[in-house]
Amino acid sequence: MSLRAPSIPLSEEAAARLGQTDPQRPFGLYLHVPFCATRCGYCDFNTYTAGELGSSSSPESWAQAVRRELEAAAARLAPARPVETIFVGGGTPSLLGAPGLAQLLDAVRASFDLAPDAEITTESNPESTSPEFFAGLREAGYTRISLGMQSAAPHVLAVLQRRHTPGRALAAAREAAAAGFEHLNLDLIYGTPGETDEDLAASLDAVLSVPVDHVSAYALIVEDGTAFARKVRRGEVPMPDDDVLAARYEQIDARLRAAGLDWYEVSNWARPGGQCRHNEAYWRSDDWWGIGPGAHSHINGVRFWNQKHPATYAASVEGGGLAIGGFEILDAEDAHTESVMLALRMRDGLPAEELSGGERRRAQRAVDDGLLTVDGGAYVLTDRGRLLADGVIRDILVD
Repeated sequence: MSLRAPSIPLSEEAAARLGQTDPQRPFGLYLHVPFCATRCGYCDFNTYTAGELGSSSSPESWAQAVRRELEAAAARLAPARPVETIFVGGGTPSLLGAPGLAQLLDAVRASFDLAPDAEITTESNPESTSPEFFAGLREAGYTRISLGMQSAAPHVLAVLQRRHTPGRALAAAREAAAAGFEHLNLDLIYGTPGETDEDLAASLDAVLSVPVDHVSAYALIVEDGTAFARKVRRGEVPMPDDDVLAARYEQIDARLRAAGLDWYEVSNWARPGGQCRHNEAYWRSDDWWGIGPGAHSHINGVRFWNQKHPATYAASVEGGGLAIGGFEILDAEDAHTESVMLALRMRDGLPAEELSGGERRRAQRAVDDGLLTVDGGAYVLTDRGRLLADGVIRDILVD
């Protein structure tokens, strides 16, 4: 692996767009922490264990490169806008500890102004948290915690190769609340082979036993190249069953809605005011800059992504401030397709005026089939439509 891969230069048009942004458009930052203690069998994120990295990269070299990229991003963007949302993801950001995450936020403040009501989220692995950890994050200025729970069933966690115990995620949520965090998310994964209705019911009961205002629930997807995919290929575990996944989704939705958490995106539920503003910015195609190895950005119709390996990323940033591995400028058709795909996944739906005549006719067919409803001039997925969201979107876009 060469560490000298230079950042790909943006075209004149792409560079110009970064300097001509809409000052009224919300702006956020995503910061990618690529480090994990172990690799979960189902995960295909851009993450690395210490053994995989060896001596080629370290949290110190990564942090130095992040500071440099933040400076370069601030210099490129115009006009200057306050950061309204920050999301620290990974990987396992909590491996940095509260001091490391505080320093990361200090690096952001050194290059950008933060909005007074900025939402600042970090993902955390329950096993690398503590009461002192959460207290340190509150003192640093973080406002929201997202904890990976996945399941309350030990045998399900074992299949997923998750190392934490079921009770630790719940204890971490209580510790975060005690530290003053009002906004807490727990992640669930459903449809794991061996999971039963009773297992999922117990997981939902556990989630609702702690003071969370947000729950994300994702169907298990078998990603190529993962350990889980290799097990499926060898016949050691079955593929997740589509009918089971649909039944599990309905079970999740009914239980969460009965407890006062309503869906606002197909895979996300929140109490009033608990929606993740940063993720909403993704679904609205607002502007955000992704900092760190492999991070993706979207600024004024330009999409670009960083080089993936932490060592290559750091070497490129130190050589020129950016580590762009590729970019594209979205044309009107691309932007429209993306808007339809994202807006239809949200509870607010897709305004009918954004569709062409043919698309509206196809949307009406989905209304007639009970997959969409019309609410305030917007097309919104019905409960049944959410189970078939990808197909509904495809049928509207493709004649």
